[in-house]
Amino acid sequence: MRGLSLTARLSLLFALAAALVLLGLGWVAARSVEHHFLEMDRQEIEGKLALVRNLLANADTRETLAALPSQLDEALVGHHGLAIQVLSPNGQVWFRSAGVQVPTPRFTKAPVAQGGWLEWQEGTGSYRGLTAPARSGMADAGPFTVAITLDVSHHRAFMTRFRRTLTLAISLAALAAAALGWVATRTGLAPLRRVTALATSLDANRLDARLPESRIPLEIQSLVVAFNAMLARLEDSFRRLREFSADIAHELRTPIGSLMVQTQVALSEARDLDQYREVLYSSLEEYERMGQMVGDMLFLAQADNGQLRPSTAPVDLVAEIQTLFDYLDAWSEDRGVALRLTGAAAPVTGDRLMLRRAFSNLLTNAIRHTPRGAEVLVRLEGSAEGTRVQVANPGDPIPEEHLPRLFDRFYRPDPSRRRQGEGAGLGLAIVKSIIDAHGGTVAATSDRQATRFTIILPPRPAPRPAG
Repeated sequence: MRGLSLTARLSLLFALAAALVLLGLGWVAARSVEHHFLEMDRQEIEGKLALVRNLLANADTRETLAALPSQLDEALVGHHGLAIQVLSPNGQVWFRSAGVQVPTPRFTKAPVAQGGWLEWQEGTGSYRGLTAPARSGMADAGPFTVAITLDVSHHRAFMTRFRRTLTLAISLAALAAAALGWVATRTGLAPLRRVTALATSLDANRLDARLPESRIPLEIQSLVVAFNAMLARLEDSFRRLREFSADIAHELRTPIGSLMVQTQVALSEARDLDQYREVLYSSLEEYERMGQMVGDMLFLAQADNGQLRPSTAPVDLVAEIQTLFDYLDAWSEDRGVALRLTGAAAPVTGDRLMLRRAFSNLLTNAIRHTPRGAEVLVRLEGSAEGTRVQVANPGDPIPEEHLPRLFDRFYRPDPSRRRQGEGAGLGLAIVKSIIDAHGGTVAATSDRQATRFTIILPPRPAPRPAG
């Protein structure tokens, strides 16, 4: 059935199954009817044999025995197709049914196998019969041989017509089953056709389309749910891609525009060396900003393609965070923000430079959003899940609907703060990529007291025994 549609395949299977079932039923019906005819024939033949035996048994004189043929003729009136032949003890024909041609050569003489059932064809006729001994009432006479035959040609003809009609009915029923199977299959596969039609019509502008999940057959309900979930993921991915493209254009357009304006101003009139140097320094800052953005984007691209391969060396988180405190001390003092570290943690296994970059991004983000006179608190603690690192800073709470997207690229809860020296919006996305690459988790919570970023790194694996 290669190349056939699913509907055609199921329709053919419906027809084949129906034909097999009907063939079985037809065989049972034919056997039952044939057995019924056989029992009818046997009852009629055995009834006539009992009649003949009874008449012979009551004939105890030669006069009564001589009168038996006329009695037998009268007993056979109305029994069409039934023939009786009685052979005398010496093998001569003593009686033969009047007006009935007894099939030959079966009963021209006593059969070899007496007492058995016989079925045979002779010419165009079909016959069924038996031979059996019968004793007369005369004690000195030997046994007679009774041969009874019944023309069953009409039964055979009926069975032939019955089988022909049954074959035609089975064929028509199989065709009807195929047609009904086609209708039922096509109706049942309608949801699949809707899935196909929807998938064919999908493009970047129609990813919000969904298949109805109610009144769907159980067999394809999981498919519809999975298909809708896939569309939701695609829609979210395309939305993020559009936002990402728009954010890249925005982030790059601003420094490029600034560079163009500075260059045009510098070229508009002759300037001294210090003025040109000032323009170049200003341009260098924009170049560094764009270079950092491109580097961050390449890093995230590597993370997306599974190319981040962190090393597995022991990392002392206390020492690393304290080093970052020293590095950020001048900037935090300038902003009036204190840095404090509490708790302790066992060494974790990972890439020291990657983890330092992740914690640097978190601390930078925390310092930037902490009001003057407050402090950023970093808390370390060990747990059954691994090592927990929490970076908390007071400030305006972040609305709950923004928390799941804080780690998206270029995402900021407050779009008005997009260009106020706060970076390109890739820092938290890089944090998540690094932590994911280390097999850990990162999450954000926010309330009126503080905004907290919690990182859980898996425990350091036990050293393998030597040898």
